[in-house]
Amino acid sequence: MRIARVFTRALYGMEAPLVTVEVGLAMGLPAFTVVGMPQAGVREARDRVRSAIQASDFDFPRGSKITVNLAPADLPKHGARYDLAIAIGILAADGQLSEAAVVSREFYGELTLNGELRDVEGMLPALLACRREGREAVIPLDNLAEAQVIREQQCVVGESLRDVVEHLTGPHKLPFVQALKSHDYVYPTGDIADVMGQEQAKRALLLAAMGGHHLLFVGPPGTGKTMLAQRLLGLLPPLNDEQGLEVAAVRSVAGYEHRAATPQSWLQRNLRAPHHSCSAAALVGGGSPPQPGEISLAHNAILFLDELPEFSRHVLDSLREPLESGHVTISRAGYQAQFPARFQLVCALNPSPCGHFDGTLASARSSPDQINRYLGKLSGPLLDRIDMQVDVPRQPEILKQQQTEAPPAQTPKLREQVTSMRVLQCERQGCLNADLQPHQLATVCQLQKSDHTFLVAAIEKFGLSHRAYHRVLRLARTIADAAQAEQVGRQHLAEALSYRALDRLLQQLREL
Repeated sequence: MRIARVFTRALYGMEAPLVTVEVGLAMGLPAFTVVGMPQAGVREARDRVRSAIQASDFDFPRGSKITVNLAPADLPKHGARYDLAIAIGILAADGQLSEAAVVSREFYGELTLNGELRDVEGMLPALLACRREGREAVIPLDNLAEAQVIREQQCVVGESLRDVVEHLTGPHKLPFVQALKSHDYVYPTGDIADVMGQEQAKRALLLAAMGGHHLLFVGPPGTGKTMLAQRLLGLLPPLNDEQGLEVAAVRSVAGYEHRAATPQSWLQRNLRAPHHSCSAAALVGGGSPPQPGEISLAHNAILFLDELPEFSRHVLDSLREPLESGHVTISRAGYQAQFPARFQLVCALNPSPCGHFDGTLASARSSPDQINRYLGKLSGPLLDRIDMQVDVPRQPEILKQQQTEAPPAQTPKLREQVTSMRVLQCERQGCLNADLQPHQLATVCQLQKSDHTFLVAAIEKFGLSHRAYHRVLRLARTIADAAQAEQVGRQHLAEALSYRALDRLLQQLREL
């Protein structure tokens, strides 16, 4: 019996465990068997591989019993990512390739019936693991942009099975992937000056960008809530190399469109804005095998939930744990995957079903019961995790001011302030203010006794929780940083407490 071993990797959440493709050729009735917990897509590789080898003018061992073992056998194998490794293993076991040519390499790619290579999902985690092992990766050309994200990577790209075999045998070597030395960050279009008026909301947006705080806009339709949320992306600085690689890895696992993507697009922040009809699995991740959801695709970026009360309460409450932990764990029978989910949450809602409610029934066409049911979809624990609740009211006086020319751009200058504030926070405490741990607050947000008494009294008056107390402190620290103040003072606490628009609205509703 002739045996060959070829290396590849599975996709297991954000991990890429090594898979050894063992191909055995034995005398007996012709057969082609794949074992090692293969799913349907892997078992179908038998027909794709046979046709690809024959179409590429190589000899397929017809008179042999072919057994392909994907080890370890207790790891589920999904998809067509093993096609190329199986084909190379058959050729090596049949003596058409030498064992020395494959032992230091890993192979990835789906094969078409004529022997061409197609791209596969989850390539980036596999390439990172391959780099750690010091092996050369052989991947499809369609995964080129994804591979260029990684530096110091021994990786070659091919278009077909014949290209790969010629690379292994020597006549024609495949080109090595050249990693990006640098990339030009593309900022989104649209400036914060496009929003008419709403100076308090713009101030809140700037503070949220500086400290990484979660944000909720409350106001009637057409006042600029969505425009404000979209402008937040332009205020954030570019991702560093580590953050960009994390973002690219999530997109790789999620099946980001390889052919349409450029190397730069893998490293950009983005704003994810799912429709309110999305399910909990679409939002936090799920499926079999588990796939990342919107919160993971918004990692190191922004998740925007417009018309917040229109989302199912069950869907919204599924955000509570990821908002605290920065990751989400998807568990299935015999399968568990963890995805990063450190995102900045931005929400917008109308204060009532009719869209108009400023605390008086005269301003609304809805009854108190209707408003209560509408806002009742938002649980207290979820609202507790949102740092800022900002009122975005109608401002009819702004419409009276006719604009004769476009306002000057404000976003680039504000982005410089955001970048400098974020650098300050990371140098001082190693994280953004929104991520400060309770044990850090005692030193970073130290208060004078009178200011502490003021804060406690305000917390009791609003009926806020201990978690909200900590979030007010973190926000006050950002306000103090923006004012270049070393210590958090009463004026900073007062401004932080002023961003509780929904709490005040609910209190007024209870008094009706």
